[in-house]
Amino acid sequence: MLTEEEKREIEGELRHYDNKRAACVDALKVVQRHRRWVSDESLRDIAQYLEMTPDELDNVATFYNLIFRKPVGRHVILLCDSVSCWIMGCDGLRQRLSERLGIGLGETTGDERFTLLPIVCLGACDHAPAMMIGEDLYRDVDPEKVEEILARHP
Repeated sequence: MLTEEEKREIEGELRHYDNKRAACVDALKVVQRHRRWVSDESLRDIAQYLEMTPDELDNVATFYNLIFRKPVGRHVILLCDSVSCWIMGCDGLRQRLSERLGIGLGETTGDERFTLLPIVCLGACDHAPAMMIGEDLYRDVDPEKVEEILARHP
């Protein structure tokens, strides 16, 4: 079931559209913001609320790589692996993150603090390698900065 708060937020998004279905990405983001991910049950509830079929909404949800259909940690680390970041050493950064957190790409730490995911581009090619944790973009990241960056996200 959608919570009353989620419904209120979705209703706020609906005001921007002439058609309920047009707010589907916004509705998915609302639920994800509250629950960290969109479960099958949540997807069905959102679809019903927006007068869509679950399959229609799932097609939208799985198209966008930042709508999480599996549980993620409290902090999602997006590690850019574009050509620029690759040339500038994102592999070393990935290795350091994996060693420090004890997880590989696509995995979540046992305490559910971090999930490590690759992303094609963060738009910071002139300051590669780059990574993002939540809304925080980190540019010119080298493996020595990892501990300091992770400490900012308890």
